[in-house]
Amino acid sequence: MIVAMQVGATEEQIDAVISAMGEAGVDVHRTTGEFQTILAGVGPTAGLDLTKFEMLPGVLHVHRISAPYKLAGRAWRPEGTVVEFRNGAAIGGEKVAVIAGPCAVENREQIFAIAACVKAAGGEFLRGGAFKPRSSPYSFQGLGIPGLELMREAADANGLCVVSEVMEIAQIEPMLPLVDCFQVGARNMQNFNLLRELGQVRKPILLKRGIAATVEELLLSSEYILSGGNYEVILCERGIRTYETSTRNTMDISAIPVLKKLSHLPVVGDPSHGTGRRDMVPAMAKAAVAAGADALIIEIHPNADKAVSDAAQTLFLDQFEKLVAELRVLAQAVGRTL
Repeated sequence: MIVAMQVGATEEQIDAVISAMGEAGVDVHRTTGEFQTILAGVGPTAGLDLTKFEMLPGVLHVHRISAPYKLAGRAWRPEGTVVEFRNGAAIGGEKVAVIAGPCAVENREQIFAIAACVKAAGGEFLRGGAFKPRSSPYSFQGLGIPGLELMREAADANGLCVVSEVMEIAQIEPMLPLVDCFQVGARNMQNFNLLRELGQVRKPILLKRGIAATVEELLLSSEYILSGGNYEVILCERGIRTYETSTRNTMDISAIPVLKKLSHLPVVGDPSHGTGRRDMVPAMAKAAVAAGADALIIEIHPNADKAVSDAAQTLFLDQFEKLVAELRVLAQAVGRTL
């Protein structure tokens, strides 16, 4: 259920409504916008008489949430969520953010060269994998914590935030001081134990859509994190598996406006995994911005053909610089900045 408070409702009135909802056995999640406070009630609400809450002082209206996801739905935060980071960067709002870096951190020289390129191009986020979930057990599995330490050092030297993938609960604590945003990969989108633990973390979570997941399943996965009290969730469209074989995945551009309509959470487009092809990344990056993406996550490497993982979808640094310049023009055309 959603309880929308009147503009100007007092803290005493809000606290009284929260108390009444709690007494009814409902978990309450509060969000306060510029003008109005919204209270989301999660739990056994089907049998509740909503008029009981509508009569409380300061309440504007009360309604049930028909969607299975309660906190991810736009009704809870109609104005949309902007996730803010420590260096002043943000995902959501008017500016389209750029998140870029290698599929995997390989060595000091590589990650420092990439970080400098991201900064020079105007990006604010350095992405890179230290723990790599690979289809083959014989493929490069990442450098682990030493790789993250290199990434943190390179990011700090260039004023960037670090985005890196967490694969299991045991990795959360050692990663906490090294990352600004935990990424949950497609294979872990429905790892509900991991999602519950990330709900207790007070750092942003970038949640990637599963390989064969529906939009509703993605939003329900985000609900696991949100219900734990971590409201800084960012969704990512990274392509889904279909019958088409000409690209690595089928990047569902239509999912971006659908998610923006259904949810208040920011949405990121991943044209690298979405296509698996370097020559198609620029076109799909532009399409994602035109469709309303709040950020792009792009794989880049100084010697892309020699990257230890995902070389075929990785841009060279000069290709990335050229793409960002083109995206900056496109963003202005659709009323955004970059």
